[in-house]
Amino acid sequence: MHKPTLYLFVGAPGAGKTTVAQLLTEKTGAVHLWADRARRDMFDSPTHAAEESRELYEHLNEETTQLLASGMSVVFDTNFNFRADRDYLRHIASKQGVETVIIWLVTPLNIAKARATDAKNLRNGYDQAMTQQQFDTIVCKLEEPTKDENPFKIDGTKLNWAEAIRQLKL
Repeated sequence: MHKPTLYLFVGAPGAGKTTVAQLLTEKTGAVHLWADRARRDMFDSPTHAAEESRELYEHLNEETTQLLASGMSVVFDTNFNFRADRDYLRHIASKQGVETVIIWLVTPLNIAKARATDAKNLRNGYDQAMTQQQFDTIVCKLEEPTKDENPFKIDGTKLNWAEAIRQLKL
């Protein structure tokens, strides 16, 4: 059995985070905590309001803590676009001796935006496309990972599975 790992993602909507998360889950046997699915499961009509998000992430952070404590690897599939959020999860993992891997999807913004806002290509089970304003709001707040976070950069334009697997040492 390999040592547990916590995988966190950074990137614009439509960058390919969930696609890479699914690959990681398949290749590592880790538990896939998918925030978009959890939000739909927890709330009948998700609004993304602050209180709803707080409740969602409290639940997912607790689930992450329990899974890591049980020796499981976790693929935490959401936008960890704020350094403080990444640091918090990294702290939870380090208390249990678990390595955290930051995966930064550096897909060009025009491609990510086209994916995220395309009404014909509904993402992650949502029944409506993200608006361009919603996309821009998320992207303008994104705090890029710094060198000390040692992020793995992956271009999600045309995901090269062999290269992603090589970079992540899977």
